[in-house]
Amino acid sequence: MRGAEFAELKAFAAVVERASFARAAEHLGLSASALSQTIRQLETRLGTRLLNRTTRSVATTATGAQLYGRIAPLFQDMADAVNEASAMAGQTRGTLRINTLGMAAWAVIGPRLGRFHRAHPEITLDIVVENGLSDIVAGRFDAGIRVGGKLEKDMIAVRLTPDVKMVAVASPDYLERRGTPRSPSDLHGHACINWRLQSDGSAYRWEFEKKGKRTEVAVDGPLVTNHSDMGVAAALQGLGIAYAFDRERVDALLAQQRLVEVLADWSIARPGLFLYHPSRRHVPAALRAFIDCMLEKVP
Repeated sequence: MRGAEFAELKAFAAVVERASFARAAEHLGLSASALSQTIRQLETRLGTRLLNRTTRSVATTATGAQLYGRIAPLFQDMADAVNEASAMAGQTRGTLRINTLGMAAWAVIGPRLGRFHRAHPEITLDIVVENGLSDIVAGRFDAGIRVGGKLEKDMIAVRLTPDVKMVAVASPDYLERRGTPRSPSDLHGHACINWRLQSDGSAYRWEFEKKGKRTEVAVDGPLVTNHSDMGVAAALQGLGIAYAFDRERVDALLAQQRLVEVLADWSIARPGLFLYHPSRRHVPAALRAFIDCMLEKVP
């Protein structure tokens, strides 16, 4: 059925239900003349009169009554379906599927799980941890969490964390044995913990910047990993220098003097974590509640 045909039937049903062209026109947001023209178009298309109209009243013909009897339940079913969908959209219940980085699962979602469940006990969280990029639409996820700069341009992004400064660290024991690098080029003479990129499996070239001068260094060492915890653990045990962005954990180790920062004046800032979802319009209530909870500070 074409849109014009649907509009004609809707206009016809409105006239019958209100027994008045004027009241039906007001309900539909049309002028009385436009509504009359729509009814005439419907009658012409069907080849029969549907309404008998006088200056005082409007009544269906036998054909009109039969047509209304068939279409009225259909319009009611559609109205009920729309109302149910609208009601469900406003309910904070059901299953919410989130695809996230391991780092975000541990640092952002994990500390807020109890708070979210207490506030929304009828929402079931289905959290899938994947460190690679994921198509959340194809995977039927409601939202994803990734590092900024890695998101598709058609996604709506909500910042969860500030940008974070990278930090090159090593154990005091390692630096005592091998010395302290003074510039990124010095890393060629050091053992470094390599980071493997999830996107294409290549080794990350360490990025540095100082006074507008930016440089990249391909490092080498005894370990290659795709997990920040493994790199920090290797640095703690004196295997070499790690370049880390998990500042909460690394800062604690620096404060305990178990790790020492090197090349501090060369470190760069990397984008923080963002939650992203496909559409700005009609965000489900459950997802809105999840976003609000992720933005709250943890005591």
